[in-house]
Amino acid sequence: MATFFLFGKYLPEAVKGISAKRTKAAADIVKKAGGELKSAYALMGEHDLVLIAELPGIQEAIKASLALHKLTGISFSTSPAITVEQFDKIAAET
Repeated sequence: MATFFLFGKYLPEAVKGISAKRTKAAADIVKKAGGELKSAYALMGEHDLVLIAELPGIQEAIKASLALHKLTGISFSTSPAITVEQFDKIAAET
């Protein structure tokens, strides 16, 4: 499984649908794509929220991101991530 950060930006219509029910539906979308929603945070600044999900790979991440946009109207920017420990190991090998 790979870790992905899905940074969301609320579009005007998306704000109207904010609810715990929609949050649960978002977690179900990630699960349907073969993954798990590890956590979600509301943000202030450039992005309005971030979802941290574990998914099998890039295709599943794209599938989840598109399905989330269709469900919520939130525009997502999806980025793969690795832990700092993994990064340090890679850096040490170069």
